[in-house]
Amino acid sequence: MPKFLIKWVVTAATILAIPHLVSGIYIDGLGTALAAAAVLALFNQIIRPILIFITFPLTLFTFGFFLLIINAFLFKLAGQFVMGFAVDSFGSAFLASLILSLVSWICQLSLSRESGKMQFEVYRSHKKERVVDLHRDQEGNWK
Repeated sequence: MPKFLIKWVVTAATILAIPHLVSGIYIDGLGTALAAAAVLALFNQIIRPILIFITFPLTLFTFGFFLLIINAFLFKLAGQFVMGFAVDSFGSAFLASLILSLVSWICQLSLSRESGKMQFEVYRSHKKERVVDLHRDQEGNWK
């Protein structure tokens, strides 16, 4: 399954779970969650880079924390565009976007790992001495 489909499904499942964790978020069902995830992905690809560019000095001044405000704004904006998905307040959007960001980050970490291979680098006083590669054999054991 392609990575973008996995991310889309994980995002939709998270959006479907968020109303149980944060008050002020309402979603009708799975179809609405899939649509909201698609709209959020579209916003993150088109609107988010523009907002980051415009607010770069503020983001720099706040050491990147203003990006959380941008995420909350896009989450609330998605609630305006998707029928059956409502966000009551900016505070609810902020908490929901924090949860969604955390789950997306974990999903991204798990998808970016190369399957079946781990590499450890050993450093001693600024000089790389050796690299230890671990591979799984066909039985699943690390070698």
